[in-house]
Amino acid sequence: MSKIYEFLKECGHFYVLTINGDFPAGRPFGAVMEYDGKLYISTNNENQVHKQLRENGNVQILAKKERTREWLRITGKSTECVDINMKKKMLEECPVLSKRFLSAEEEKYLLFQVEVLNTEFH
Repeated sequence: MSKIYEFLKECGHFYVLTINGDFPAGRPFGAVMEYDGKLYISTNNENQVHKQLRENGNVQILAKKERTREWLRITGKSTECVDINMKKKMLEECPVLSKRFLSAEEEKYLLFQVEVLNTEFH
């Protein structure tokens, strides 16, 4: 398990920032998976984040450990992952997602792979 993934899991939630036209857009996320050196985040097709990720894959992830001054910024490039086995793996890794998605085949369930380009620990 990578240092990045461990940090995100320890934080419990983190913020994903996307590009929304000329401005950044951020929102909290809680489900993350690491597989084969890549991070994965999930969303659904009923919100703006999936549109923003599809239009411009540039993304930042920010996380801060509670009651500390430790924080992390990840800069990366996201791409949609349609591999049903990876979607199943994400549901297994993050059981909280089963409250939103009944199965990996569900049309509204989307998975994005984040290639980490830069990481800053503070």
